[in-house]
Amino acid sequence: MTTHQSLSKSEARRIALAAQGFGQARPTGRVDRRHLRKVMNRLHLLQLDSVPVVIRTQYMPFFSRLGPYRAELLDEVAYRPRDGVHEWFEAWSHEASLLPVEMEPWLRWSKERAREGATWRRLYNAAMREPGYVENVLAEVKARGPIKAGELSDPRPNKGDWWGSRSAGALALDWLFRIGEVGVRRRPGFVKEFDLFERIVPAGIRKTRTPTFEESMDELLVRAARAHGVASADCLVDYFRVPVKAAKARLAGLVEEGRLDTCEVEGWNKAGYLDPAAKCPRKIEGAVLLSPFDPVVWHRKRINSLFDFEYKIEIYTPAEKRRWGYYVLPMLLGDVLAARFDLKTDREKGILKVRATHIESGQSASLVAKAAAGELKALARFVGAGDIKVGRRGDLARALSRELAALPS
Repeated sequence: MTTHQSLSKSEARRIALAAQGFGQARPTGRVDRRHLRKVMNRLHLLQLDSVPVVIRTQYMPFFSRLGPYRAELLDEVAYRPRDGVHEWFEAWSHEASLLPVEMEPWLRWSKERAREGATWRRLYNAAMREPGYVENVLAEVKARGPIKAGELSDPRPNKGDWWGSRSAGALALDWLFRIGEVGVRRRPGFVKEFDLFERIVPAGIRKTRTPTFEESMDELLVRAARAHGVASADCLVDYFRVPVKAAKARLAGLVEEGRLDTCEVEGWNKAGYLDPAAKCPRKIEGAVLLSPFDPVVWHRKRINSLFDFEYKIEIYTPAEKRRWGYYVLPMLLGDVLAARFDLKTDREKGILKVRATHIESGQSASLVAKAAAGELKALARFVGAGDIKVGRRGDLARALSRELAALPS
């Protein structure tokens, strides 16, 4: 049985935000492993990135939903398991990501496609050119792992274009990761090292039946709908970066089976898909800073159609051509993206620098500044900064400085 609904843009926003965990208050006490698990089970994956401008990317989505917590807790859950049993593992999904280990069977299709040379063609060609070397690297991981690429007995610094700029050892390990022979662990400082996959993902997971490609597409699309609440086909496909044509062909069947509902969303010119269990709270409360790599803002067309908010990461844009700043975090105020802040943590001096502030059209500067001041103070505490300095650039700087000065020290 299928259900079709018509949603206003406000309803769609509230559904989407509630699905991402913003329909409830942050914890008032100490954040522990249970809180992180709950967020991960909502998101289904956490994008990784080494950019540490404010704090490493992967720590921010938990802060946005839980408030300040001990960032090392994430590393402990992900990479230093209790009793040797990993709860999460690294895989290539929506870019490099952390996912719950129980999701591993649904990603095996990706490893098989890599092994066949259908994806990661450059790595595939390199591995096929020197299969003996790749086998030796795998044997060394088995004997010595966990191990860094530079710690291999024969890392082979790059001597030819076909290996790219990295060493042959690094590329061999990367290939073995893509096909599921090795997994990733992290040392303090986010240093990557490799170990046998079987030492990371528990045997009980690894020995489960391998789903068919079609079953995997269905499961990942349904999970994407659960994480999004409401989404277009493009957004569902993007969440786990599944093959576009093959995945979209599965949507009609999922609707027919009742695993997805269809909907119309105000202002959308595409069909919408709704998680049948999605909730639409009466309102979303609070002020929240979002990482540029948060699932809420991954898909630029989605945030434009849901929030009327144009957003672009300008890290790789020349400074003179940047509109908003180098590392800009949108701020969610209720169910509206109300402002954006170009932030940087100066770790040496212990300062959270607000290099630019911009308020969205139609928003109240006083209300936004007051809400932003409290959230920036919480972020400063999270990143270990004892002070916040506001630059002059932007139209919210003066009001924000006043509100920060009024907060208790």
